[in-house]
Amino acid sequence: MTQAESEISAGTFEEAQRRSRALRADFLVNPSKYRVLTGDRPTGALHIGHYFGSLKNRVELQSLGVETFIVIADYQVLTDRESVSAIPENVNDLVLDYLSVGLDPSRGRTHIFCHSHVPALNQLLVPFLTLVGMGELDRNPTVKEEIEAAGLTNVNASMYTYPVHQAADILFCKGNIVPVGRDQLPHLELTRKIARRFNQRYAAAAPVFPEPDALLSAAPKILGLDGTQKMSKSRANAIFLRATADETASLVKKAKTDSERNITYDPAARPEVANLLFLISLCTGEEPSAIAARIGDGGSGTLKKAVTDALNDTLAPIRARRTELSSDVQGVVRSTLRAGIAEANRVGDATLAEMRRAMNMDYSL
Repeated sequence: MTQAESEISAGTFEEAQRRSRALRADFLVNPSKYRVLTGDRPTGALHIGHYFGSLKNRVELQSLGVETFIVIADYQVLTDRESVSAIPENVNDLVLDYLSVGLDPSRGRTHIFCHSHVPALNQLLVPFLTLVGMGELDRNPTVKEEIEAAGLTNVNASMYTYPVHQAADILFCKGNIVPVGRDQLPHLELTRKIARRFNQRYAAAAPVFPEPDALLSAAPKILGLDGTQKMSKSRANAIFLRATADETASLVKKAKTDSERNITYDPAARPEVANLLFLISLCTGEEPSAIAARIGDGGSGTLKKAVTDALNDTLAPIRARRTELSSDVQGVVRSTLRAGIAEANRVGDATLAEMRRAMNMDYSL
């Protein structure tokens, strides 16, 4: 368990789970009540952990008619990286991955935009910073883990204000739903505090910002092919969505298992084998224990072939769509971002104007 997770009380997490279940049920009945904010940093192509952990959920929300703003958080790359040379290519990869898995902005409910191209969003950051104490930022467990993961010794101020900028991401469009994992709950709780404090200070009679709810991911943490750490672009233990069928087979062959021939599902004692069985389960819907029983004494070779087949079957339509889109990468990416940025600016400008009125700063110049 991470430090962030350990600082979340069991009661708080259970309440978040209960609320998430209620939200999912209400999406079926009242999708128009909700606006989701989610996104990714453009630090590289997405992998199967992203697909099963978040992208698949975004497509499901889209199919229900829930409006979703997806931020490509390019400004946040500056918190832990000095070079920005790879950002354009990474933005292209993100947009292609989004469209390949089934996100479809043409349906009018999904908007993909870049952080740096929405001035109103970033203007929210200044008043929001006045609502947060330095002690709160310094204690934020997720920030501490980000600093540790990046191996930073010289931490810039933007890293400490990272959760406040995330609050601006969420609240600029009045997002009231944020899909998160358990370890991200402290970030979201700070967003809720910022919204509450702004409303109390400036807009008690007519609140401007909602206090967003967490939509906890239904997928447990997906381990990388090493079987010990979370799947990650930076740990060389991931299968990317853009990987070919042959590349996927080669990567799975290198996956760590153990010396026992009989395949059983035992996450505690056999985490590497359990993780591979879990990947098959995510693709097929079959219980991991049932998959293990079917493979039995087939050993790791049979297990890895089953993983390869399941992944390649699941990813085949995604790869085909990506190949189709790749015939005009610049045209596809630009048209997608142009539409998303336009909508984000329209919504952000309206929110900023409302915020200025609440703060008595709506001057006629």
